[in-house]
Parts: sequence; structure tokens; C-alpha cells
Amino acid sequence: MDSSVVILIAEDDEGHFSLINRNLQRAGLANPVVRFSDGQQTIDYLFRQGNGPAREPNKEYILILDIRMPKIDGIEVLERIKRDEDLKKIPVIILTTTDDLGTVDRCHRLGCSIYIVKPVEYEKFTETIRKVGQFLSVVEIPHLNGAR
Repeated sequence: MDSSVVILIAEDDEGHFSLINRNLQRAGLANPVVRFSDGQQTIDYLFRQGNGPAREPNKEYILILDIRMPKIDGIEVLERIKRDEDLKKIPVIILTTTDDLGTVDRCHRLGCSIYIVKPVEYEKFTETIRKVGQFLSVVEIPHLNGAR
């Protein structure tokens, strides 16, 4: 993955976000990171709504998305992204505590790229994120086209 790819992390838990960010860096990723603490912020950024920061055209993004978030849950965020002609190209990694098989199936049917259940144990959690970082270091990410 090119170092210019922006890693979007939608995670409402500050501790989990810190672990994710730190362990992606430990895996050798030096990409810019944008964090969202709820689903609405994620939607606003991606769809260029509201007065806050917004995605840029002709850039590459990957989204690490929690399901259980305030305002708009991750499944609805995933649905909206995958319905949009341009945004549907964004790879979405679901990273959540939800291990319900129906939810896993639904997220894959909606178009998530990978579904990962957050391990409860600290060591396993950090190791999982390092593996995600190693995986991301070798994948190619599509550009998003211009303005909506």
C-alpha cells in the first residue's frame, strides 16, 4: 500500500483507536490516519457533508470500521458507502467485537472486504492489528474519482 493512502479509522473507543493506530505504525505503516468517533462523522467526511473535514478527490482511502458506534452504526455506514458509485471502491475492514454469524454474513453481503472480530486479550488484539498492518502494506487501493 502506497504511503499516501489515507487510513480512515471509525472507532468510538479511544483505547481501541490508540491500540489500532500504534500497532499499524509498529507494522511499518506511516500513512496519514483520520479518526472518527461516530458513524455520522464518517459519513460526513466521506460524502463531503457539513462543515468539518472532507475527503479529497483522486485520493486513495481504506476504512477500518467498528460496528457499534454512536449516532450511525457501522453497518449503516457500510451500506451507504457500498451504495455510492464512487465510494463503493473503498476497501472496508470491519473490526468489531460483534461475532454474530448473521452480522458477519450481512457485512460481507453488503460488500465489506474483511471482517475481523477484536480479540478480548490485549496481546492477541495487538498481534491481530500488526497482522492487519502487514497485510495492508502489500495491498493495492483504488483511487476515488473527482467530486460528487
